[in-house]
Amino acid sequence: MTRILIVDDEPHIVSMVTRALSAEGYETTACEDGAAGLERASRGDIDLVILDVGLPGMDGFEVLRRLRGDGQSLPVIMLTARSSARDAVDGLDAGASDYVPKPFSLAELMARVRSRLRERTGAITMVLSRGDVTLDLLARRCTVAGHDIDLSAREFALAEQFLRHAGEVLTRETLLSRIWGLDFDPGSNVVDVYVRYLRAKLGADHIATVRGEGYRWE
Repeated sequence: MTRILIVDDEPHIVSMVTRALSAEGYETTACEDGAAGLERASRGDIDLVILDVGLPGMDGFEVLRRLRGDGQSLPVIMLTARSSARDAVDGLDAGASDYVPKPFSLAELMARVRSRLRERTGAITMVLSRGDVTLDLLARRCTVAGHDIDLSAREFALAEQFLRHAGEVLTRETLLSRIWGLDFDPGSNVVDVYVRYLRAKLGADHIATVRGEGYRWE
């Protein structure tokens, strides 16, 4: 199983990213400071690192420089609350594979994780199909019965979750966490709104409402 290391000292970030990665079938482990993250990443059994810049003790830039100095070529996606272009350049120059500013979309982060792992493994199968609906994850293209359908980024991410977990009940809390990165808010109807959008574009019969639980792709 693909193993991903999360190095971040913010527990809610670690929890949110861990849930999203686990839902995609990845095994995760986490460290909350730079020295521990460097030691864990150096063992040789990690496939990708999600690395925060602002860490106690040793910052993310230094962790990355030491990893690269030791010959570690595993992909590293850096997270930071800093928004300046200089920080992005410094991260990439230090050997980062990708750079994501906080706050970030979980759907975007998961796409970047898949992209970096694909580069590492050479995997090319990035198409999901269920019945007459097909998603090309690399081209970000959706077709229904061979016809192109225009989906927004959130609609595409929601459709991807349904197709990846066809036949499973996905709760509103799960979808909020994976796509919007939000803690569950009983008063939020954003999931229901986007489900309506998808039903209108992909066909109402594809997504069933499971009363009191959530939604299921039929």
